[in-house]
Amino acid sequence: MQLLSSFRLAKLPQLMSVALLSCVLAAPAAHAAGGKKEVKKPVAAASAKKAATKESAAKGKVVADAKSAKTGRAAKAEKPGRGKAEKASVAAAGKRGSKTAIAKAERAERASGKKHLVRAGAAGGAALAAAAIAAPVEPARLSYGQMAGLHAVSDPLDLQSSVAYVIDQDTHEVLLSKNDQAVLPIASLTKLMTGLLIAQARLPMDEMITITQDDVDTEKHSSSRLRVGTTLSRSEMMHLALMSSENRAAHALGRTYPGGLAQFVQQMNAKARQLGMKDTRYVEPTGLSSSNQSSARDLALLVGVAHGEPLMREYSTSPGYEVAVGRRTLQFNNTNRLVKSDNWDIGLQKTGYISEAGRCLVMQAQVSGRKLIMVFLDSAGKFSRLADAERVRHWVEGMGPTASTTIAQRIRG
Repeated sequence: MQLLSSFRLAKLPQLMSVALLSCVLAAPAAHAAGGKKEVKKPVAAASAKKAATKESAAKGKVVADAKSAKTGRAAKAEKPGRGKAEKASVAAAGKRGSKTAIAKAERAERASGKKHLVRAGAAGGAALAAAAIAAPVEPARLSYGQMAGLHAVSDPLDLQSSVAYVIDQDTHEVLLSKNDQAVLPIASLTKLMTGLLIAQARLPMDEMITITQDDVDTEKHSSSRLRVGTTLSRSEMMHLALMSSENRAAHALGRTYPGGLAQFVQQMNAKARQLGMKDTRYVEPTGLSSSNQSSARDLALLVGVAHGEPLMREYSTSPGYEVAVGRRTLQFNNTNRLVKSDNWDIGLQKTGYISEAGRCLVMQAQVSGRKLIMVFLDSAGKFSRLADAERVRHWVEGMGPTASTTIAQRIRG
C-alpha cells in the first residue's frame, strides 16, 4: 500500500498536467461549435440591414423623382433647371423672339416634366406604391384660375393663358376675349400702378432712396440683388421695378411716397377707381400678395393710361440696365425677352408671376400698323405667355391692315 501510494503521488503531477491540457484543447472547439450559430445571427442581420438600406434608397429615389415630376416646370421662382436643348431654344428666343424659337422653348418646357415621370416609372410600380405610402408627395399648388376651371375654356388660337384680352388702342375694338371678366391675382403687373403713381406725382427722380429691412419680402421670401443698405436714385428704383420686376425697389418707392406706404396703397386704389377699374384692389406695391387682384379689362385700361407716360414706356421696354452699388456694378435685364426681338414694336410691357396668379403678361405693341393692347393672365408655363403673344401677333398680321369685324367676331369668347 505504501508503494502504491508512493507511485500515485509520484504520478499525480503528470495526471494533472494531462487533464489540464485536455481542458485547454477542448475549450476552443466547444467555443467554435457554440459560436457557429451566434455568427449566423449577425450575418443575417447585416443582410437584412443591407436589403433595407437598398429598399430605402430605392424609395428615396422614387420619391425624389416623383417630386421632381410634380415640379416639372419651375420659380423667384423663375429659374428652372434646363437641358442643353432647352437652353438653346431659350437663347434663340431671347435673340430673335421668333414664333418658332419660343414654340421650341415652350415644347422643351413641357417635355422636361415628362422625363421625370419616365424615370419614376422605371423604378417599378411596387416600389412607387410603397414610396407613396411611406412618404406621400404634396400636390402641385394650383393657381386661382386653375382652381376656378378657367383653363377648360377653349379658344380658336389654342392659347395657354386662361385669360386673354386684345383690343385696338385707338378704336377700342375688342379683337379677342377669353375669360376677360375673371378677377384673379395679378402678381407683378401691380408694378404698373406703382410706376404710374410715381411718374404722375412728379417727385424728384434724383432723390436717393435706401433699401431698408422693411423692403425685404416676408410674403414669399423671394431673393433680391438689392441688399439692405443699397442706395439708388428714385429714377433707378423705378427703372428696376418696371424692367426687372425688382420687388425691393418697388416697395421702397411706395414706402418713401409722401405720407408713407399706407398712403401710397390708398392712392393706388383711388387711381384704380378714377380710371374705372371696378374689379381691381391693391394691398401693397409689389404684387407679391395674392390679394392684389384685377381683371383683364381693368388691366387693359391701366396699360392704356400708363403708355401715355414717357418714363413708363422707356423704363418698361429697355432691354437691360446697369446700376452702381458701392464698388460693384450690377447688370439687370428685362423679364420680357420679346423687347429684344426685331419682330416686335413694343411700347410698354410688364410681366408677373406668383403661384396663385400663374404667368402673366401685358403689352402695348404695334402689329400690322395697329396699336394693340394685349393682356394674358394665368399662363401655365414660363414661355407660354410669350408664345400666346406670338400667336396673337401672327393672327392679326394674317388679317391685313384693317381687321374684319366678322373675322374678329369668331375669336371672341
